[in-house]
Amino acid sequence: MTDAAIPTPEATPPEASPIRRPVLSGPHLRRRYAAERRFRLYGLASIAVAGLMLLLLVGSIWQKGHSAFWQTYVQITVTFAEGVLNPDGGPVDRHELERADYLSLVRDSLKEQFPEAAGDRRLRRQLYGIVSTNADFALRRMVLDDPSLVGQRRAVWVKLSDDLDSLAKGHIRRDVVEADRRVSDTELGWYDALDKAGRIESRFNIDLFTSGDSREPVEAGIYGALVGSILTMTVTLLVSFPIGVMAAVYLEEFAPRNRLTDVIEVNINNLAAVPSIVFGLLGLAVFLNFFGLPRSAPLVGGLVLALMTLPTIIIASRSALKAVPPSIREAAFGLGASPLQVVTHHVLPLAMPGILTGTIIGMAQALGETAPLLMIGMVAFIVDIPQGFTDPSTVLPVQIYLWADSPERAFVERTSAAILVLLGFLVLMNAVAVLLRKRFERRW
Repeated sequence: MTDAAIPTPEATPPEASPIRRPVLSGPHLRRRYAAERRFRLYGLASIAVAGLMLLLLVGSIWQKGHSAFWQTYVQITVTFAEGVLNPDGGPVDRHELERADYLSLVRDSLKEQFPEAAGDRRLRRQLYGIVSTNADFALRRMVLDDPSLVGQRRAVWVKLSDDLDSLAKGHIRRDVVEADRRVSDTELGWYDALDKAGRIESRFNIDLFTSGDSREPVEAGIYGALVGSILTMTVTLLVSFPIGVMAAVYLEEFAPRNRLTDVIEVNINNLAAVPSIVFGLLGLAVFLNFFGLPRSAPLVGGLVLALMTLPTIIIASRSALKAVPPSIREAAFGLGASPLQVVTHHVLPLAMPGILTGTIIGMAQALGETAPLLMIGMVAFIVDIPQGFTDPSTVLPVQIYLWADSPERAFVERTSAAILVLLGFLVLMNAVAVLLRKRFERRW
């Protein structure tokens, strides 16, 4: 290269000179800082509005449903007449006690308390209706647990009827005309007399968590739905978690980059946006009609929800695997580790917090699903508590759906209470996801 080819400063074209940047003056800085403050205030206002809407929603549900956690009881004095419980005399026979007419004991106790209703058929019908329709079953359980009660006279606490329970909780107004109330003036007088005598008491409604569904709101509980939800979520986790993680590991670490894997990735992303009822139709066609699995069973419900949860777990797991620094893989390869050892010993443990977080979020979404389970028959009225994965059962969201469709006023508070329990489970699952992330998180 000759000296003539070397450019001199004088030969440098004018357009190659350094670009001069404008210097922000005081007014420019103030406008920029003001815009940043406004943007920050917009963000805070958005968070405040969202929080306010959430508080209004939860507050509305709590206002309607908190009374369901309490149940009103009435004390009646029952004579466990031997002529009713053991008419043949002699030693007490358990089979006789199981078949005895306990309803007559309840009615005799009520007529003894309010003798003015004994001679009027209409008043007797109203009087018998002030206690729960299952009051006789409560007496039956007492006698079967303690047969020595036969022939004795005891004060027994039984549940009030749905209407009087609503009256005690303030859901039925007294200042309206009798024709517009579900409680008559006569029933109001009986309730006030019992309350004045100290025979009305409000207790924590433990039966809400220990009883199954019922046609009577005062007897309805969520225990069967809770057990069904646990069994269904167990099947969902056992199926979706290993398959989802293994699919994510293969696609991210071992699969070649070609048109086939591109098609698979696109379809996984599309499946994550498919409406949940489509998975219900798939479960109806495949698991019920083709394989002949039992309807309304946690096994089928878990399989359907596993199909719905798989795309979420795969996408979250792949994102967690991508977040592992490449230097971890390079260092392991440099020490002579095989590709499988690199993934199982180094990459997968470091990605596990993100994988667990995505899995729990997907499970929380599946816990709140209703539409796919309606398609496989889990909307049936189930009274018995499921004992296994193939027993007929329902889940908590479907139980809420059934109660919300009931016309009785007492089911309104039961519905809101079940929603609160479901929200509690969702908050708990998300809290577990945050704790797992904090526990296993690594920073580089």
